[in-house]
Amino acid sequence: MNAMQSRVRPALLAAGRGIVLSIACLAGSITLFVLAVLSIASIALGLGLFTTPQVLDAVRSHANQRRLLAATWSDVRIPVPYRPFPKDVRGGFTGQVERTTLMLKDPATWRDLCWMLVDMTAGYVVLALAVGLMLYPVEGVVLAAGLWRVFTDDAYWYGFVPVDSQATALAAAALGGVLFLIGLRASEPLLRLHFVIARSLLAPTHEQELARRIDRLTETRHEAVDTAASELRRIERDLHDGAQARLVAMGMHLGTIEALIEKDPAQAKKLLATARESSAAALTELRDLVRGIHPPVLAERGLGDAVRALALRLPIEAEVEVELAGRAEAPVESAAYFAVSEALTNAAKHSGADRLQVDIHHADSMLRISVTDNGRGGATVGAGSGLSGIERRLGTFDGIMAVSSPAGGPTMVTMEIPCELS
Repeated sequence: MNAMQSRVRPALLAAGRGIVLSIACLAGSITLFVLAVLSIASIALGLGLFTTPQVLDAVRSHANQRRLLAATWSDVRIPVPYRPFPKDVRGGFTGQVERTTLMLKDPATWRDLCWMLVDMTAGYVVLALAVGLMLYPVEGVVLAAGLWRVFTDDAYWYGFVPVDSQATALAAAALGGVLFLIGLRASEPLLRLHFVIARSLLAPTHEQELARRIDRLTETRHEAVDTAASELRRIERDLHDGAQARLVAMGMHLGTIEALIEKDPAQAKKLLATARESSAAALTELRDLVRGIHPPVLAERGLGDAVRALALRLPIEAEVEVELAGRAEAPVESAAYFAVSEALTNAAKHSGADRLQVDIHHADSMLRISVTDNGRGGATVGAGSGLSGIERRLGTFDGIMAVSSPAGGPTMVTMEIPCELS
């Protein structure tokens, strides 16, 4: 019984989602396709210059909603291929002309229009099949329950079964049962097939993906150079203001001790104690500095133990789960460690949480890390924020970050870095 329920519920859920998507195919794709074609055609008359950006924005929102549902409902990932607008796009009529030109020059715009054509035809047929296999059997049961008696003049066709008697009505119910069993197995794959069809048109082409990766790598390379220069300046400043200043002071103390050791042994002993304290403080600062560059525990014991050690130093409770079958390359481990460190520091300082959870695992040639807190939420990735720094750090390795932080929490920061373990 439980096994049957475990099959029926997902199949019925897929059928219900198919109904929702069917409405979106007909109402959304048909309406937006017609509006887009009319708006683009009216550009020559001037009217389209005002309407096309708004209509194409609606088309992109419609496509992005399908991307979201594909990832949420069937775990089908469809990247967003749209070219970003330049920052210097002007306002007014001139800006409208520029936006219209940029959107029409973007190949993703025309792929969206092609997708809507496919969505309202092949995409709708696949959904109708997923829904029909689950709902059509109900009619067979109703016919067998006595509805066949209503059709007294001519036989009522249920599929390929002419229903004109109780026996043929039972045959219709049996056919419905067979279709229902097929639907139990086929509804979820058909729903996924619908999203796979959408991905074939909504996802960027190979050339677009390469161009986007080149742009991203160029941008992250510049950011990595800037970050490295900033980090070098920080190290120089910390050495100059910290350990170096203490070592200079210790040298001065030792010079004074050398002059006082015979004249005033008591004062020389006091200065020796001060010099000893300065050397201990300088050593502590040097250790902290080295830990900030590359923690020894990371080099010796790997990412998992390094993050566990990091969690122990936090002022709030943190749970760390690690499933790694080996170690990534040292630069990847370092980037992942400092990304986790930044995420944990942000959560401890700003979230108001009393519990943190870190999950680290490797699958499909991807190092995946999630940092979750039970705080107040509302975290955003913005210029100057710690999260934007994490994004830049991961981008150097072609990694990505996603943040889910609704108001009231919880907040989840998910990071992915492509790599192999040794």
